[in-house]
This record gives sequence, C-alpha cells and structure tokens, in this order.
Amino acid sequence: MFSPEGPSFPALVRQALSSVEHGYDLLATTFDATPFRTPDPVLDAVAETLEPLGPFDSGLDVCCGTGAGLTVLRAVCAGRTVGVDFSAGMLAEARRAHPAAPLVRADALALPFAPVFDLAVSFGAFGHFVPAAQRTLFAGVHASLRPGGTFAFPLPAPPRVGSAPYWTLWGFDAAMRARNLVWRPPFVMYYRTFRLADVRRRLADTGFTVELLPIRSLGTRSDGGPRCRLVVARKSGRAETP
Repeated sequence: MFSPEGPSFPALVRQALSSVEHGYDLLATTFDATPFRTPDPVLDAVAETLEPLGPFDSGLDVCCGTGAGLTVLRAVCAGRTVGVDFSAGMLAEARRAHPAAPLVRADALALPFAPVFDLAVSFGAFGHFVPAAQRTLFAGVHASLRPGGTFAFPLPAPPRVGSAPYWTLWGFDAAMRARNLVWRPPFVMYYRTFRLADVRRRLADTGFTVELLPIRSLGTRSDGGPRCRLVVARKSGRAETP
C-alpha cells in the first residue's frame, strides 16, 4: 500500500514513461514511501542471517538506491561501507540518510571497483536486469570482491502458480513488455526474469560457489518451505583476516 506521502499516480506514470535512470531520479524523494523500498523487517532478517557468516570488513551495496541496504552493511561490517547506484536523485537521498558513507555514481553493469570488498549485497534491483545482463552484473560483483568474499541477497519464494500474486506479477511483466515495444527509451523492470535455478547457474558460471540459507525469521509457507532464502555466493580463495 502506498503511503499518503508517496508518489501520486501521475508521478508514477511519468516515471514509467522515462528511462530507468531518469525514472528513479523523478521518484527519489518519495521512493521510501512506496512498496518498492525493501521493508525494514526484511533488512533486519537479512542482517541476522548474515551475521554468523562473518566477520566482514568492507561492504558494498549494489544498486543502493536511497541507502536502505547500507543499514545491513553497517550492522555486519567492521570497516567502511560503500553504496553504488546510477541515479543521481537516489544517491542524493542516500547521502541525506547516510552522510558518512562513500557513495559512487556508476552503472552496475560496469562497476568501477578493484577487489577490495569482503561483502556485497543488493536489494530489490534485479528486475532491472534482463537475463542476458545478469552474468555481466555478477561478473562485476565478483571482480569487486576480495578472494573469499561473499555476495548475498534475499530471494523470496515464487508465488504459487495460479494464485493472485502469480497473476499480478505475470500481468505487470506483460504490461512492461508491451510498453517497451511501443515506447522509447525502454524501462526495464520485470519480476519474472530472476528465477532461482537460472540465477544459481549464472552465479556459478561467473565463478561463485552458491549456498541457500533460509531466512527463518520471515517464516515458512504452507508447504513448509521458507518464505524467503538468502542466496550466498562466495568467491573462491582465502579471505584476508580483517
């Protein structure tokens, strides 16, 4: 549900008719009042699941937006935490919320970092990368991590086929594909292109070893499976002791 302080419907239409970058510039000041911002309980649950996997020194929030994921990094990292995003508007909001954090404006498909991070996270951004771009994204994160570094992100269980959420996501993706056929520039935002089996294979192809951890505090589904898993992708090699 949208907050009263959130964007109006005309504002969302203007965003959807823009490029991804400009659309987020338009949405930046009201983004945290929309359902697209990762909820605090999810952020807290991810931090809780990550903590036993440390210690971590430096951390990178990929596609940091307004900086919600930086709170997770601060909770589990002893050293500096960095955010990267290509929207100047979103970075401006992140700077207000996290004035001490280094923030870098860059395309996630061309990350400008040497292998200096122990942990990379990302929240809610993967719908902006079509399957062909996911390997490029993962390769950039891999190159930004030290040997033994970890790339982690939550991945909710898919909705049951035929359920209302299933058809909602299917309809949203269909509408976005139709929009991108008739309007330029494209606005890439698809919810059904980030499937677990494909993601595991692409991470492995990039050089990661992948493990799935249940995020227990987010509960289980009716079939007993977790509502949300933490994908933990590790770069080979021995991590340096912080």
